Amino acid sequence: MARTLLIDHIGELTTNDETVGEGIGGRIADAAVVIEGDHIAWVGRASEAPAADERFDAEGRAVLPGWVDSHTHMVFAGDRTAEFEARMAGEAYAAGGINVTVNATRTASDEALASNLNRLVAEGARGGTTTFETKTGYGLTTDDEVRSAKIAGEQVDAVTFLGAHVVPTGMSEGDYLDLVTGPMLEAVAPFVSAVDVFCETGAFEAEASARVLEAAAAYGLATRVHGNQLGHGPGVQLAVQHGSLSVDHLGFLADADIAALAGSWGTTGERRGTVATVLPACDLSTRMPFAPARALLDAGAVVAIASNCNPGTSYTSSMGFCVATAVLQMGLTVQEAVRAATLGGAIALGMHEDGWVDPRGNAQPSVGQVRVGARADLQLLDAPSVTHLAYRPGMPLTAAVWKAGERIA
Repeated sequence: MARTLLIDHIGELTTNDETVGEGIGGRIADAAVVIEGDHIAWVGRASEAPAADERFDAEGRAVLPGWVDSHTHMVFAGDRTAEFEARMAGEAYAAGGINVTVNATRTASDEALASNLNRLVAEGARGGTTTFETKTGYGLTTDDEVRSAKIAGEQVDAVTFLGAHVVPTGMSEGDYLDLVTGPMLEAVAPFVSAVDVFCETGAFEAEASARVLEAAAAYGLATRVHGNQLGHGPGVQLAVQHGSLSVDHLGFLADADIAALAGSWGTTGERRGTVATVLPACDLSTRMPFAPARALLDAGAVVAIASNCNPGTSYTSSMGFCVATAVLQMGLTVQEAVRAATLGGAIALGMHEDGWVDPRGNAQPSVGQVRVGARADLQLLDAPSVTHLAYRPGMPLTAAVWKAGERIA
């Protein structure tokens, strides 16, 4: 039998399971958790905890699920400091800077790309992230997109094909769409679980975006949409119409968009619909309007928070920073933001139920919750409550991290 670990004297345990705890987040005071192998074997009051092979004393500090970062672009090379500096001096953000990273990524070695990805994953893990999605999209040739997907699959939990990021220099949109929805998709499909499209002016308009989503569905792949980042557009409506797992960014929403996202979940609370993924650090870095996370939650939408870690518009892997920003700038409570950055991200990735398959072909327990049977992904804060994530913004509060039962930080 797998060895067991008891984590006890937890001052506040956030479970994201309202059947076992109180309020949003299903919080339990004076709690304990037992890990057996890679999964949670027991959750409850510390006074009722069973014996285990090993014990870790949380000393009254808070424990919560590991962050689930459901939107990143971490397979890249190069630097866009000059673009950031220009933006801070007042230049508006546009999608054109993506090609700067494309040029650098194409010329980088596999080893350099893997090393940079490893650095970013390690940074995120030290801050409590235990589940990572990342996208291709900085290669934009068949060979480069395939190698990006393969490199990502060695280190992260979910890989998304974003060949439809921008049209690369020197190609027409029609020719590139033929490639992205044909030979490129066929080549990359074995190495990814989803397909994304940047549905924006300057990238791909509605008709082209719909073609990408339809091609993905024909391969049996899930879909996501970058939408409504730079202005009002069709991204949300396309995502809902195509049953996409998520639509991400969402700085410019009409009432009809909010209603569509909320309505995609029906009225019975089933976990099938399109998640509204907000990216607070990106909104800050691009000086764009914050996504209306408060209005989305109030309408009944399912919201996720992610880092959007990338070299141009959100060069951070700190989910704690994103949570604090969502509380301080977007009107969420701490408990709502924590839920969005854990269980919300898991739902956006289709990982909230047991049996999802990682890029190595392994079936995995659910993530984003602390419940019996879930993957043992936990973080310990050097604070008595998750409230300190926003109460003490910017402070390195993560004291310990376990992924699949193994301590990684």
